[in-house]
Amino acid sequence: MTASEAHGAIDAVWRIESARLIAGLTRIVGGDVGLAEDLAQDALVAALQQWPEAGVPRNPGAWLMAAAKHKAFDQLRRYKMLERKHQQLGHELEALQETAVPDLDAALDDHIGDDLLRLVFTTCHPVLSTEARVALTLRLLGGLTTEEIARAFLVPVPTIAQRIVRAKRTLAEARAPFEVPAAAELAPRLASVLEVMYLVFNEGYAATAGDDWVRPALCEDALRLGRILAELAPEEPEVHGLVALMEIQASRLRARVGPEGEPVLLLDQNRARWDQLLIRRGIAALERAEALGGALGPYALQAGIAACHARAHTAAETAWPRIVALYDALAQLAPSPVVELNRAVAVAMAFGPAAGLEIVETLASEPTLRNYHLLPSVRGDLLRKLGRLDEARVEFERAAALTRNAPERKLLLERAAASAP
Repeated sequence: MTASEAHGAIDAVWRIESARLIAGLTRIVGGDVGLAEDLAQDALVAALQQWPEAGVPRNPGAWLMAAAKHKAFDQLRRYKMLERKHQQLGHELEALQETAVPDLDAALDDHIGDDLLRLVFTTCHPVLSTEARVALTLRLLGGLTTEEIARAFLVPVPTIAQRIVRAKRTLAEARAPFEVPAAAELAPRLASVLEVMYLVFNEGYAATAGDDWVRPALCEDALRLGRILAELAPEEPEVHGLVALMEIQASRLRARVGPEGEPVLLLDQNRARWDQLLIRRGIAALERAEALGGALGPYALQAGIAACHARAHTAAETAWPRIVALYDALAQLAPSPVVELNRAVAVAMAFGPAAGLEIVETLASEPTLRNYHLLPSVRGDLLRKLGRLDEARVEFERAAALTRNAPERKLLLERAAASAP
C-alpha cells in the first residue's frame, strides 16, 4: 500500500469511526469532550505513522480505540494526574489496559448507541450558541476538520477554531453531563439537535453566500447524522420527519444546478435527474413518523410538502391544494414570516398569483424579513405573472442586492432584465 493510498484509507476510516471513537472515549473520561477529542486525534496521528507501513488493520475502529486508551494511560502515568476526575479515569483505564483489542471493541459496541446519543446531545447543548453547536457537531460527529467547516460556511479558519475551543471550554465550565436528558428536558434538547442538523443541511442545499449554489457534502453530513439519530431514537417522530425531509430534498441536488453551475428552480428542473432511491428512503421515513401516531410536527409537515413534489412526475401534476393545506397546518404549529412567505407561493400556484401576492403584501413591513432576499424575489415573480413588469424588475434587482450568493445574484439579475419592457 502506498502512502497516498494509506492516507486515503485513514481519511475514510476517520469519517466513519471518529464519532464512535470520541463518543466512547467521552464516556470513559467522564464526559470531557475536549480530552476525548485530543485522545482520538492522538490515535489518528499514530495511524498516520504506522498504517502506511503496516497496512490498515482488520478492525480499524478497535485499533484506534486501543491506541487512544493506550495514550491516555501513558499520559496518566507521565503527568501523575491527582485530580479526582483523573484518578477515576486512571482506575478505569488501568482495568481496560488489561483487555485485549477485540474485547475492547466488543465492550465499546455494548455502549456505542448510548454513547453516540449522549454525544449528540452534548455537542448540541443549549449552553452553546447556535454557531458553536454547528461547528462542534460537525467536528466531533461529522468528522470534519476545522478547515473544512470554515470553507463550508465561508468563515475564517481561526474563527471556527475559536468557536470549537470555546465550545469545549464552555461545556467543561458548565459541567454539562454526558447523558441523554431526562424526560422533562428531552423535547427542548431534541429540538436543538434537530435544529443543528437542519441548519447544516440547509446551508448545503441553498448556500447563503459564496460562489456555489449548493454544497452537497454538507447535505451528506447532515443526512448521515440524521440517519444515525433515527436509529438511536426510533420512537421520536420528528427525528424521522427531519430525515424524511432531508432525504427528499437531497434527491433534487443534481437537478438544482445547470451545466455551468447556475441555479435551476424547482418548476424548471429535469425530474428524471431526481434520485429515486433518496425519494423512496424519504417517503419511508415519513411513513415511520406517521406510524408513531399523534399530530405531525414541523419537520414531518415539511417532509409531507416535499413528498407532494416528489410524487409529481411533472410540475403540472403537483398537488398544490394539498401543499397549501400542509402549509396551513405548519403555520398554525410553527408560525413564522418565512413559513407565511412559503405559504404565499403555494397559494399562488393553487389559486393564482393575485391570491399569493395578497399574502406577500402583508409581510412587507415584517422586520425579520427586511433583509431577506426571498421576499422581494417572490414578490417579483408574482408581479411578473400579473404582467406588472416594471414593478417586478425593481423587486428582482432588490433581491439581487440582498443575496450574498453569486449564482443566485446572477439569476435574479437575469430575471430583472427579462422583466424590462
